[in-house]
Amino acid sequence: MQAWQVHQLGEPSEVMRLQDVERPVPGDGQVLLKVRAANINFPDALMCRGHYQVRPPLPFTPGVEICGETEDGRRVLANPALPYGGFAEYAVADAAALLPAPDALDDAEAAALHIGYQTGWFGLHRRAGLEAGETLLVHAAAGGVGSAAVQLGKAAGATVIGVVGGAGKAAVARELGCDVVVDRHAEDVIAAVKEATGGRGADVIYDPVGGEAYTQSTKVVAFEGRIVVVGFAGGTIPAPALNHALVKNYSILGLHWGLYNTKNPKLIQHCHEQLTELAARGAVKPLVSERVPLAGAAAAVQRVADGVTTGRIAVLPSLADGASA
Repeated sequence: MQAWQVHQLGEPSEVMRLQDVERPVPGDGQVLLKVRAANINFPDALMCRGHYQVRPPLPFTPGVEICGETEDGRRVLANPALPYGGFAEYAVADAAALLPAPDALDDAEAAALHIGYQTGWFGLHRRAGLEAGETLLVHAAAGGVGSAAVQLGKAAGATVIGVVGGAGKAAVARELGCDVVVDRHAEDVIAAVKEATGGRGADVIYDPVGGEAYTQSTKVVAFEGRIVVVGFAGGTIPAPALNHALVKNYSILGLHWGLYNTKNPKLIQHCHEQLTELAARGAVKPLVSERVPLAGAAAAVQRVADGVTTGRIAVLPSLADGASA
């Protein structure tokens, strides 16, 4: 079979190589899956660089979420067991963690209803307790993680403010349903959010960026507001001033979605049921901005690493080389 492999660490476009390799052999409790679609996540780029908390042994195949097909023909969602990741024709995954792919979504959309939407659901509902009528601010609202949070916030009855970088991403955020869109390249984020909320600020802030975005969050969080920290795509990990949280009476909530796999896996199943229901009634629909063949995976991972994409890019091994959708 064909699979992308990383033999040394560095930029994805430089270290990912498409090679002919043997199909992986499932271990105890694992299953072999034919990859129908693999979505690109920022951690894929971080793993190529050696900057992610999970460091699979070299060589490894990136790709942390897929829609796959079991030997008996079932469509399932899975997080491949590294080093046999999803940017390949076949991957392996833990049998106990497989989730049924929603019938309402195609393969690429189904794959995208996993990590980003699970993270959004746990962050907004389990951790922050977002309620209808509250104001939600989402940083990087046009990205893969942010777009999921925007849709989940709207589905929950919140007023959603999306912060983006650039006019193109602003247009995407509006299409996603943001009530207010702030282009950080052209506007003062703090002033714009205060104006949009009548000076009150946002009740819940969803931050996959870190750095300056987190600093802005602390200045626009409402009384008894909650800042949910889900990642540091901006490259800088902030050092919160706890005296500021005390004086302004807000909460800083960390979210590591992967921990639920070991600490409380039943919640992941419950979350998937909620997401499947939302997808069935059209309340959420993953934004898949591009579908590329297997041969295009390395270039696509690099674009995600460079922060120039919107929504999700899906790698479809069955798509003919040179084609995209």
